[in-house]
Amino acid sequence: MNLFAMKLGMVGRIFKCKPLSLTGIKRAVALRIAQIALAIAGASAGAPVAAEAPVNHWNSVQIAELRHWVSDAPRDALPLLDTKALNAAQLSSDSAAADRAATDLALRLARMHLLGCAGPAQRAGWRIKDSDESIDLSARLTEALASGEVDSFFESLRPRHPDYVALRAAYADEADPQRRTSLARNMERWRWMPQSLGNSYILVNAATFEARLWRDGKQAGTWPVIVGKRSTPTPVFAATVKGVILNPWWVVPASIVREMRGRFPASKGYVRSGGRIMQRPGPGNALGQMKLDMPNAFTVYMHDTPGKHLFGREVRTFSHGCIRTGNALDFAATLLDGVMTREEVDAIVATGKTTNVALASGLPIYITYFTAGIRGDGELAIMDDVYNRDSRVGAAEDAHRTCGG
Repeated sequence: MNLFAMKLGMVGRIFKCKPLSLTGIKRAVALRIAQIALAIAGASAGAPVAAEAPVNHWNSVQIAELRHWVSDAPRDALPLLDTKALNAAQLSSDSAAADRAATDLALRLARMHLLGCAGPAQRAGWRIKDSDESIDLSARLTEALASGEVDSFFESLRPRHPDYVALRAAYADEADPQRRTSLARNMERWRWMPQSLGNSYILVNAATFEARLWRDGKQAGTWPVIVGKRSTPTPVFAATVKGVILNPWWVVPASIVREMRGRFPASKGYVRSGGRIMQRPGPGNALGQMKLDMPNAFTVYMHDTPGKHLFGREVRTFSHGCIRTGNALDFAATLLDGVMTREEVDAIVATGKTTNVALASGLPIYITYFTAGIRGDGELAIMDDVYNRDSRVGAAEDAHRTCGG
């Protein structure tokens, strides 16, 4: 059947659903013929003809499940979506319109659960790429409807991390408005993260001043950290740790050279080479005795520090952006478990020689900022917003403007 005949057939079906006057039919036919002519002209000129989206068919049970998930969204600190289109379609007994309205509503709700509600301004500075953006929600929904798994479809879209589960439980029980807002903002941040962070990874939270190592899906250790000053905050980003550098050299960043006005005495191990200022390995080296090999666009690293007394402070914002790590050699040896023993690590450090020890495989690291989250001791904590980033995220009731429609 040619395209013209197919399109006329569609017009005929429209007439059966909605009777028109003779004049109306003539106008509709004329308009449709003009649309077909434009489409054919575009196709012959090499322009692609858009394929019609498949229609999802919903039964009454599935629509009831969808309505439950819509009404339940506030439990995840998400806004209530408008169901007027679905209500009207069902009242009119127009099954095709009800299918379209239900599909649109389900996909909007799915995107909220999977990707969050925040717009670009609210996400400013959050530079962890969310790989979930590539998920074909439309295809997943079609499969869920065909298999009768609407509940499972929505359940699969929530953040899976234990921290989110704990935040959600706390949000349900919290009565204080300010604390609820803080919990809601950080639940939203988890929706900006990939659902899967990997089987093993490092999660640094600049707001709680901690780094946590996860191995085989379980937390394997926690270390205190020092993060950037308010004037030089630690950025939010993701990278891959390739190895551990023992007895590292420090290449002084240009910003610090300017800040110190070039005053880097040789007595403290500084040398000038190729237009750069570097500091030799040693007890006074600014990077301490280890640094992670984790290339990134921000030149921000996890490393040791000679200023260990600062770990006794509750608020630890003292660096120029890098992440100073407490018990750094213990952290390094834990990362190198299976590659090198702690005794071997200590032996290399004792030589004073710079040595790069590769990990068996790359380890994802996420530098984050959650002002409400789980600490290393397993307790939920709501922290001070040291970088004043919370206000840009907004609260659950504000999300209607960006994703509630």
